[in-house]
Order: sequence, then structure tokens, then C-alpha cells
Amino acid sequence: MVITVGPDLEAALNDLARQQGVAPETLAVNALRERFLAPALRLQPRDEWERGLLAAASDCGVSLSNEAVSSEGLYE
Repeated sequence: MVITVGPDLEAALNDLARQQGVAPETLAVNALRERFLAPALRLQPRDEWERGLLAAASDCGVSLSNEAVSSEGLYE
């Protein structure tokens, strides 16, 4: 498959790829993989309120333990 991108998208891919130290093609394939091969278990919003809530949220990758966010844990 060959995908042709416009000059604006090509420039954006080149800039971001340079910042990340990867080839633009690798960056593009990874973005397509994330978009189209994402886990099927992704939460699908049921209404506008849930859509807004999910749009405002960000995935931090980890959750902290209760001890880490306790008042004692904050000062360690």
C-alpha cells in the first residue's frame, strides 16, 4: 500500500519524527496502528456527557497506590 500525504502533513511528520528520533514512516505506521488496531475493549461513550468526560481525561499509564497519595506518602 502506498499513501501519499500533502506537504503540510509531510512537514508535520518530519518534524515530529526528528524530535522523537525515528523515521517519518515509522511514526506514521505507529500512528495508524494505534488508531486502527487499538484494543477492542476501548470504552465507547454512550452520550454527550460521557464523550466530554473522556475527551477531558488523559491516560497517565499508571495508577498510584493509596499509600502514595496519602498525606504521609506525599511528603516522602
